[in-house]
Amino acid sequence: MSAGMPLASVKSQIFESVLGFLPDWVQITVLALIVLAVVVSWAVKVKRKIAHRRAVRTGQPIHAAAQYGQGSGADHLGQYAPQRQGSGADHLGAYAPQADRQPAASAARQQSGSDFLGAYAPQRRQGGGPA
Repeated sequence: MSAGMPLASVKSQIFESVLGFLPDWVQITVLALIVLAVVVSWAVKVKRKIAHRRAVRTGQPIHAAAQYGQGSGADHLGQYAPQRQGSGADHLGAYAPQADRQPAASAARQQSGSDFLGAYAPQRRQGGGPA
């Protein structure tokens, strides 16, 4: 072997030897199908990427099959997946602040965290000074 010729890989040598025994029309058909498969896979990948970007931009939920890249195991739970819930404040139940329970005096001013303490709020002292 001469040093001026680049050596072909084993895979390309096998590919060329297999195609070399076939007629020309079969060789061209096989190569065309390989190129077509590469182009179709590229087009599907680009289509999914565009669909994912549009869904993210519009704030729509993204279907697991349309997600760009690899999803997690939770994406494939189907009907067994937990239902989407609101924020943490939605789970407070009886401890959530109620607008109708507030005294009339506190409704006129802006509410703070101490307005929601109820029985746990510190008692206000009647005298103006420290005791």
